[in-house]
Amino acid sequence: MNFLKATLSLIAIVCLSSCQNQKPTSETKTSLPQFERVMYNNPDAVVDLGVGLWAWPLPMDYDGDGDYDLLVSCKDVPFNGIWFFENSTGEAFPTFEKPVRIGDALRDIQISYVDGKPRVLRPGIELEDFKASLDSKPKDIFPGDTFEKLHNKIRFNQWKYVDYENDGDLDIIVGIQDGEDYGWDNAYNDQGVWVNGPLHGFVYLIENVDGKYALKDKIMVGDKPIDVYGAPSPNFDDFDNDGDLDIICGEFLDKFTWFENIGTREKPKYAKGKYLENKDGIITMDLEMIVPVALDWDKDGDVDLIVGDEDGRVAFIENTGVSQDRMPVFNSPRYFKQKPEYLKFGALVTPFSTDWDDDGDEDLICGNSAGYIGYIENLDGGDPPSWAPPVYLKNGQKPIRILAGESGSIQGPCEAKWGYTVLSVADWNNDGLNDIVVNSIWGKVVWYKNTGSKGNPQLSEKKLVKVQWEGEIPKPDWYWWTPEPNSLATQWRTTPTAIDWNKDGLMDLVMLDHEGYLTFFERKNIDGNLMLLPGRRIFKSEPGQYNRNNEVSDKSKGSLRLNTDKYGSSGRRKMAFGDWDGDGDTDILLNSESVSLFENLGSQGTNVNLEFKGNLSDEKLAGHTTNPTLVDWNKDGKSELLVGAEDGHFYYLKR
Repeated sequence: MNFLKATLSLIAIVCLSSCQNQKPTSETKTSLPQFERVMYNNPDAVVDLGVGLWAWPLPMDYDGDGDYDLLVSCKDVPFNGIWFFENSTGEAFPTFEKPVRIGDALRDIQISYVDGKPRVLRPGIELEDFKASLDSKPKDIFPGDTFEKLHNKIRFNQWKYVDYENDGDLDIIVGIQDGEDYGWDNAYNDQGVWVNGPLHGFVYLIENVDGKYALKDKIMVGDKPIDVYGAPSPNFDDFDNDGDLDIICGEFLDKFTWFENIGTREKPKYAKGKYLENKDGIITMDLEMIVPVALDWDKDGDVDLIVGDEDGRVAFIENTGVSQDRMPVFNSPRYFKQKPEYLKFGALVTPFSTDWDDDGDEDLICGNSAGYIGYIENLDGGDPPSWAPPVYLKNGQKPIRILAGESGSIQGPCEAKWGYTVLSVADWNNDGLNDIVVNSIWGKVVWYKNTGSKGNPQLSEKKLVKVQWEGEIPKPDWYWWTPEPNSLATQWRTTPTAIDWNKDGLMDLVMLDHEGYLTFFERKNIDGNLMLLPGRRIFKSEPGQYNRNNEVSDKSKGSLRLNTDKYGSSGRRKMAFGDWDGDGDTDILLNSESVSLFENLGSQGTNVNLEFKGNLSDEKLAGHTTNPTLVDWNKDGKSELLVGAEDGHFYYLKR
């Protein structure tokens, strides 16, 4: 074993030991209880390789043993870091070892291969001796703020080395996402057409001229610049093995654009872009915000793609070595696997604890940013439990998946592959079987009927949750679409809690209404049909109005308004209901940087008085959101708290 590998192995052992008990943030406080990241406790499982929200892969032989490992930079909260996944078998599609944190995450980090060796860049700098030093040896190569002077809304700023014109020196290629035309929020007309512009993804050349770098311009296709749909992640390589450098770009969504070099190695000229496709159609990733990196991963003589996804997974897209219609043919993505460590389900995971399989222990039914609904089986009823890998729930042959599509997200068509499912589980139709009630990126509340049997749940097609409205159906002012008759159109990404609030034997619904107030929708049997009545704002608090960060916007006592914000900042409230303080009534736990408590102070008539008690922990689990659910793994009759975080992991708060 060489010195580098011995050193890295020692680092890995130390890091792995410390990471097993790693706190979610680097600024851990001790005045309030602390969360524990939930483990699989299932050593025989094989699970999706994943970091937290946003995966920027850096494939390289990190441990010096001759095969490619994966480093993945993740700027998420709380799973921030550069994570090392060791390839211990040397296979092209291995089951990677558990992740080891080797340093802090780095924004806009990109890897280039020069003469077969990895070179790592960030805007304006090269990180010299990256494997040994990470970001501690930055070398300035060109002013890092160059493109901030040219573009107003940059989200991706991706720098790579390439010898662009084959003159023996290294030029710099820069991918820039410009969001100024897009604007990002609330720009649909009343037909659901986005009236702002698209995201732009430009590719620039910074040329090495006699040892000095000079910004040239955007790289052109004919008389127009390359302009993909945001997040270009440009890769220059000889993908079709004809001796010159072609380009494959990613985008903010899920596809890859191929630009063939129809010039020469010394004088590149690029054909109009085409999406990569194979016999199954256009190649797409499962999610979006993709980050592709080109290299010959399987060492078979052609250039493959290693691609990070928004939910922290990383895929291998193999170049078959075959060209068709002047374009290389790639296989469809295969998502890498790892040995199990931390329980995870995508990103922005929204768990609900319930005994789904009726075997006497608490399983998890979860939504996530990709719009799936997942089932995570509790295998042993232990404290803590052993968990099976997540599986997607189906209604029929296909997994349930709710997606925004072109017009379902108030933040525009660039969010087409997100669904942000959030849910609760209850016997919604009083037939003795647990059903699932779901809200999503659309703000349309639906449910999936359990048509199976005890211990063998099966789900039907989704149905609308029905409300007996009087007059026009309310909806948020900024929704371009008209709700279907008797449907419930509320704020997006907020929990629909099915609960028999008034104890009359019928499942009611408690959730935010179209204006962000916490609202009680009472269930009634109307002419043989179970229907919700129009919502009543029975929950009172002083102060009564908050934004989504739990900041007070109105200090007067009144109906509890959990989000005063509009458009893309609306909704987003996740909650759980239960007797947290043991006084016999139902309290509310609400998402925050961790989780906050609204204590139930008792009722006056039909109104419920609540008092905001603040966070239950001072650890930061959220940049976007958390999702609480109550569990009793130790079976002591007292609820503990389980939180789904935006990194897709789960965090447990003991009493």
